[in-house]
Amino acid sequence: MKQTGRVLVVDDNIDILTSARLLLKKHYSLVKTTDEPQQITALISQFDFDVIVLDMNFTQDAMSGQEGFHWLKTILSINPSIVVIMMTAYGDIKLAVDAIKAGASDFIAKPWQNDQLLASMAAAFQHSDTKKVVDQLTRQTRGLSHAMNGESQTFIGQSSAMKQVFATIEKAAKTDANILITGESGTGKELVARAIHQASLRANKTFINVDMGAISESLFESELFGHKKGAFTDAKSDRIGRFELARGGSLFLDELANLPLNQQAKLLTALQNREITPVGGVKSFAIDIRLISATNDNLLAAVDNGRFRQDLLYRINTIEIRLPPLRERKDDIPLLINYYLKHFCQKYNRELVINASDIQKLSRYSWPGNVRELCHAIERAVILTDSDSLDISSIINIKQSVNNEDNAPKTFDLEKVEEITIASALNHFKGNVSQAAKALGLTRGALYRRLDKYEL
Repeated sequence: MKQTGRVLVVDDNIDILTSARLLLKKHYSLVKTTDEPQQITALISQFDFDVIVLDMNFTQDAMSGQEGFHWLKTILSINPSIVVIMMTAYGDIKLAVDAIKAGASDFIAKPWQNDQLLASMAAAFQHSDTKKVVDQLTRQTRGLSHAMNGESQTFIGQSSAMKQVFATIEKAAKTDANILITGESGTGKELVARAIHQASLRANKTFINVDMGAISESLFESELFGHKKGAFTDAKSDRIGRFELARGGSLFLDELANLPLNQQAKLLTALQNREITPVGGVKSFAIDIRLISATNDNLLAAVDNGRFRQDLLYRINTIEIRLPPLRERKDDIPLLINYYLKHFCQKYNRELVINASDIQKLSRYSWPGNVRELCHAIERAVILTDSDSLDISSIINIKQSVNNEDNAPKTFDLEKVEEITIASALNHFKGNVSQAAKALGLTRGALYRRLDKYEL
């Protein structure tokens, strides 16, 4: 029974070509021959061969095999997936080794034994199938990497604070130094991490994002380091961890301060030793990743009160990038408003403008949710606006919020300032205690105690 496969035999001896064709056509669906190597390129383009049997020597150079090496290189440059078997009447060990080094899969001497040629062909087709699988997986990996990395997002700003951030990113990106990104929620820490990756020497590799606060303690090692089949009850197959998925690329550990102390110790060990051992495994693997971490917590304070390991902090913050909150970069607010207005108008097929006075009102607002809040607010306004001019009344009752800030009593009493700030946050988040607490940098319990204190 013939095997599906496309074969080309190239030799300057017509008798050799005839013998090869008669033998191989019994076993493969397409067998082509040529005594002119100059036709190889056109034939490959026409028939997309799986295997090529190529003579080492042609009439111009009958002994050294250099012509064969030339055409081998040509074939592999056209299509690296093609498997090439070299053949010559002047076979010796050195020529065979050189052919394999140059990219050939096998080497046979003429005259061949039919069984020998068929065995070499069978191995070549198996090699061809493997190459195709690898090529497909490579393309899938690149596609997955692109999907996971996401399209390049614009990270914009013109304030002096942001110019300093951009300068630090530019300096740090080209190195493999560990980077810690700090800043309030919504300031764009993940955008910075992606910008660093895209500007690094690892840009064509994978960017893996891990929310450390979302990983349960029982699955921490499995998620990061992987596990072997049978390592625990639900381990029905091997699993690759995030460190291995990020091999050669960047690993972004978001919300790192949420990691419990015992898990911090395991992470530190992996970073110090530059190797990991899957759960249930006995063999360690070297890790090759660019580590980028982020937190909205004060890690120095966390170290002081025993919530974060000092040695881990030293390990992750070779370079620290602090992202300023939006209230510290008000010069950027008009720029961001116009950027997101254009973006969401394109997304929702709208044509809207915004009045200069409305931009001023939005610029006076404190934006406790930072850039993320502004982005979502503009998107909501674009969706809800009925006229040709952006209606900002849907933006978290922004006019009332601005007026409340304008009419707030000017006082330097810290307790009164705290009371006013908490009341403003509750109004801003429409009574949502969790969101208000996060914006204020408090725990829910701490906020509830203050609500009771000020009878709010």
